[in-house]
Amino acid sequence: MPEFLTLDDVNVSGKTVLVRVDINSPVDPETKRIIDDTRIRLHSKTIKELSDKGAKVVILAHQGRPGEPQFTPLKEHAEILGRILGRPVKYVDDVCEEKAQNAIKALNPGEILVLENVRTLPYETEKKSPEEHAKSDLVRNLAPLADLFVFDGFSVAHRAHASVVGFTAVLPSVAGRVMEAELRALSKALEAPEKPCIFVLGGAKAEKCVDIIRYTLENEIADKILTGGLVGHVLLAAKNVEIGEPNMQVLRKKGLAEIIPTMAALLDQYPERILLPEDLAIEVEGQRREITLSQLPTSYPIYDIGSQTMQKYSQLVQDAKSIVVSGPLGVYEKPPFDEGTRAVYGAVAQSQAYSLAGGGDTSAVLKRLGLSEKFSYVSTSGGAFIEYLMGKKLPAVEALKQAAKRTQ
Repeated sequence: MPEFLTLDDVNVSGKTVLVRVDINSPVDPETKRIIDDTRIRLHSKTIKELSDKGAKVVILAHQGRPGEPQFTPLKEHAEILGRILGRPVKYVDDVCEEKAQNAIKALNPGEILVLENVRTLPYETEKKSPEEHAKSDLVRNLAPLADLFVFDGFSVAHRAHASVVGFTAVLPSVAGRVMEAELRALSKALEAPEKPCIFVLGGAKAEKCVDIIRYTLENEIADKILTGGLVGHVLLAAKNVEIGEPNMQVLRKKGLAEIIPTMAALLDQYPERILLPEDLAIEVEGQRREITLSQLPTSYPIYDIGSQTMQKYSQLVQDAKSIVVSGPLGVYEKPPFDEGTRAVYGAVAQSQAYSLAGGGDTSAVLKRLGLSEKFSYVSTSGGAFIEYLMGKKLPAVEALKQAAKRTQ
């Protein structure tokens, strides 16, 4: 477990607490209204705890990126949070200037204030060290008004942004409950997983999976890696299986053909530990048709793993003690090409193993299949989850560790 402080280590009663959350939510491009409040509900637990303990809670968050339809103010986020908590939540259309400062100073114990979208600040997304970001107006204006910084946004922990790491250089800093839960879950799956440990890797981001495969096998974390989706396509091509020109075109279009030699080297190094699909499902005139590898190449698009592969993968996860899932095994948005994902994810859900899922579409797939509650832990994070699986150090985690050292 990373060495950082949590809410259990501090007394927040009567203190002004800056909380960086990630309530970045899907927004309807036409109405600009939030269409899914999952992340707001998730972070409401940390916010409620702070409010209940008598803290003056000041929320820092972002929504979308400048120039994109998802880039909106946080007024509706504050309203939704208020409804979830059943208590008033204030909002100010300013991040760190006089209006925001006055609103913070006016807070009473237990009150909650949402500041404006931090990405309205042009320097927010600059990649800098905590000490460099501490010189920004955001930190210089708000830190003197606060007693504590709580980082709770694991899904932005891989970003060295001003609101993510800047306050850790100048304020006592701890992890919020969401951050703490994420890191405990990842630690259990990656630092000392019960064996056998199975990784299920699918989806379209095969370039990320190269590093995940290498890191988890080199460090004896994963015993076997089961693959599908475009990850499986790349590995089949790396094993000199001709998957057909239409499918190779997809790989070339996404820049994935470039990683075929790297995947081939990994297959040579770990031939028994990286498992490839043994049969596949193609779309023929709108219908699902399953083929064996001996029937390749195909002029039809490959959209899923086949029944034989489903059965083999399902048995392996049933026998596992630890399972990490990232990415669907087929085109789950297009039934019946969700069958492979449904079968294997379902087997994970039914197993007695510690099961961790996250990254990209995974949480959405689990929600769609009604399996979210049956996994041990489902991360709402995408990029940060993937980078952690790749063995990379996350700026926010490192900043919290440094902040903890300064208090010792």
